[in-house]
Amino acid sequence: MPQFDWFDWSEISTENLLETIRSLRPEALRAALCSYDWAHEPEAVLGWAMAQREIDLGTAVHVFFNGDPARFNYMPKRHVPAEYRGVARALDNICLRINSGFYLAYPGCTPRCEAKLSKWLGYQDVDRSEGRRGRWMLDERILAPMQRDERGPSNTAASRPAPRPSLLRDLLSPVLGLGIDRNLLKYNKPGE
Repeated sequence: MPQFDWFDWSEISTENLLETIRSLRPEALRAALCSYDWAHEPEAVLGWAMAQREIDLGTAVHVFFNGDPARFNYMPKRHVPAEYRGVARALDNICLRINSGFYLAYPGCTPRCEAKLSKWLGYQDVDRSEGRRGRWMLDERILAPMQRDERGPSNTAASRPAPRPSLLRDLLSPVLGLGIDRNLLKYNKPGE
């Protein structure tokens, strides 16, 4: 994967940055986003880039944590300083896309920020048990395919055998499971 750590994001205008980002191949786009400097127009750049179907779940989680969501997680929206509202809106959009299943977990890819993710989910569990809620709650069921979960399965659905594939199940999965049937996204070989 190409590295963009050397790239100075602040020396380029937003228009040129968007043009550069739009010209990248999918692998290079994911690498660029993982090293993106959130101090440079995150709402405009990440607003477009994170809406692309080439972005996988691991990249999305990595970009989300690069935005340092912990600093605003318990702050009411109206208290976020004006200069950080674009950052908070970009984090909102990424979190919504993660939780809706927009980003797919690529086989064999684990997030580079696995420790941060585990820590974040641990804090979410503590918050839940204490009756608190942060601004960004990541859905553990969506993140399960890419996690080596030391905390154990979050539900018993993982222990049940996957239902047989069918067109009717595919069509009704958004209604039945209030989202995409995660078993369909595990890249099983046909006939399994």
